[in-house]
Amino acid sequence: MAREELTRLTGNGNGNGECGKDDCPNVYRTPNGSFIVQGNVSEAFMPPGGEGLVEIPESVLREAVRALGW
Repeated sequence: MAREELTRLTGNGNGNGECGKDDCPNVYRTPNGSFIVQGNVSEAFMPPGGEGLVEIPESVLREAVRALGW
């Protein structure tokens, strides 16, 4: 899936204070309604094969919730 197919919910200059570039922690919504999270790789524990862990600031999640109107 290409980034262009995703709806970016965060990091668009909506006041999250992080940044507005592609290299920031962000939350995206896919066309089928699931989410993709971009963040710093975390080594908190070893996830099952095919999965990964990322760490994002709470402010990014709050911005995503606001963007969705929840």
